[in-house]
Amino acid sequence: MTILAEIPNELTGPSVWTGQDMRERKDDWIVDLTPEDIADLEQAARHYLSLRQDIGEITKVDFPLKRFDQHLAELRDKLINGIGFEVIRGLPVQGYAQEMAATIFCGVGAHLGTARSQNAQGHILGHVRDIGADANDPNTRIYQTHERQTFHTDSADIVGLLCLREAKEGGDSLLVSAETIYNRMRSECPELLELLFDPIATDRRGEIPEGMEPFMTIPPFSWHDGKLTVFYQRQYIDSAQRFSDAMRLKPAHVEALDRFDALANDPDLYLTMRLQPGDMQFVYNHAQLHDRTGFVDWPNPAQRRHLLRLWLSPEGDRELPEVFKQRYGTIEVGQRGGIITQGTRLHAPLD
Repeated sequence: MTILAEIPNELTGPSVWTGQDMRERKDDWIVDLTPEDIADLEQAARHYLSLRQDIGEITKVDFPLKRFDQHLAELRDKLINGIGFEVIRGLPVQGYAQEMAATIFCGVGAHLGTARSQNAQGHILGHVRDIGADANDPNTRIYQTHERQTFHTDSADIVGLLCLREAKEGGDSLLVSAETIYNRMRSECPELLELLFDPIATDRRGEIPEGMEPFMTIPPFSWHDGKLTVFYQRQYIDSAQRFSDAMRLKPAHVEALDRFDALANDPDLYLTMRLQPGDMQFVYNHAQLHDRTGFVDWPNPAQRRHLLRLWLSPEGDRELPEVFKQRYGTIEVGQRGGIITQGTRLHAPLD
């Protein structure tokens, strides 16, 4: 029996959407903060800052909200069980010190889930900006460049972004539904779709937990407990072929990956948005892929594109197959995800 025999011919539900559809449903995914919401977030941040603790230690209890916590509970459900993403718009970051903006962002994240490390240094607060890294270097993380990324997932249940400054040109955020891609491949090329359930290798890009291989063998698609889960980064799949003991990609695998990429890049399927300063975007990583267009930055370093990033693990999430332990270490709901290496201490760098 093939894996496709276990999966419905067509997946349905709110997370099966097209960009064309979502462009007409902006009220479903853009939430404008009210003055009362902003005041609530600011008072919670001032409370936490008065404790004089590292922002990386922030908890839901330490970030007490009087009204906006109800929306964040609804957002957590929307991410896990609904359309899978949302943009919270209108945080006045231009008037904040970076510590204040980071505290609000991490506090919001603490109401959604547990923050996870994003690199071998234990940073729970990531800085997404061009640091001049070489995208062709197999140890470079693509978000550290100004170049176009490709549609991919991150190593966490939820990924959050807070835009502090946008680029001079470009840098748009793109999202696409993995289940929509599955449905199209199931109807158009099921023989290629089935190959995406193989243990295709993904490069760790030099961040290797103790005792692990320098690559992972998590399939691009997994079917587990009645749900389709996506795990994908094409550049890292391609660079994993540098390891002699990684599974060799046959021509049919390459064709399947190319078809996946072509559908992800179909303008009818993906949604484009430009994150503005003060926008917080949250995306459910197991059902959506995200991307960013290339950008031209400002000459003045103080004006350059800068986003903060969180990786979060919420309570009440789906179960993941055992193979995800290669990336997450543990697949315990609410305590999984991130990049943990020997000696990692979780903290939140502000610059």
